[in-house]
Amino acid sequence: MRLILIRHGDPDYTIDGLTEKGKREAALLAERAKNWQVDDVFTSPLGRAVATAKPCLAAWKKEAKVLDWAQEFFFPEPDRDEKGWLRVPWDFLPADWTGDGENFREAEWLDLPKFSHVAARYNATCDALDAFLMGYGYRREGRMYRVEAHSEKTAVIFCHFGISMILLSHLLNISAQTLLHGFYLAPTSVTVLNTEERRGDEAYFRVERLGDCHHLIEGGEPISESGYFTKIFQEPPMRGHKEEL
Repeated sequence: MRLILIRHGDPDYTIDGLTEKGKREAALLAERAKNWQVDDVFTSPLGRAVATAKPCLAAWKKEAKVLDWAQEFFFPEPDRDEKGWLRVPWDFLPADWTGDGENFREAEWLDLPKFSHVAARYNATCDALDAFLMGYGYRREGRMYRVEAHSEKTAVIFCHFGISMILLSHLLNISAQTLLHGFYLAPTSVTVLNTEERRGDEAYFRVERLGDCHHLIEGGEPISESGYFTKIFQEPPMRGHKEEL
């Protein structure tokens, strides 16, 4: 099985849609993806993910199903920071989370008092992901999956940065805190996972690409810094590259 996670385009959060830049990004993504062999397409229920999917769906001549659990993982801390802001799970400053060793361990970060309100939603999201994968024949067992029916299908989910990291944390058995604060997925970036099935009915999801933005580079569209707190390394367009999935 192949699972592709795509972050929505550059967002206009005031209307839960895309900026003009985000629309250009979505168009470049559709041009990149038009020849992909895609079986099933899903979106978050939020408008910015739906709008990003629209050009790809037109190119693929497909419709998308909505996954409620693929909406952004937005659970702010109950207490506001020194500026009076509510901090979302991927927006803690280094000193606020690196001092707790639990944050670097697969599941123990959920036991910290500051995340007591997050644990139930995190576990429910992981359960929903496992039920989704069971529909393709992959049953969760401990930290891996059992193959009850091998699938050659490619499923695409248009979603968000935070929820993508939550899903990756479950699939890869890595603390979500480490992923949320140590990695960045730019708008319309493409993350590809495949099941490696090398022995019997054992399967593990392995990342082939993480946050791939070469459609933006080739199209001369700067990579968005939305959700990032430093300057993006911008590259000149590459020429003559063709991708097939």
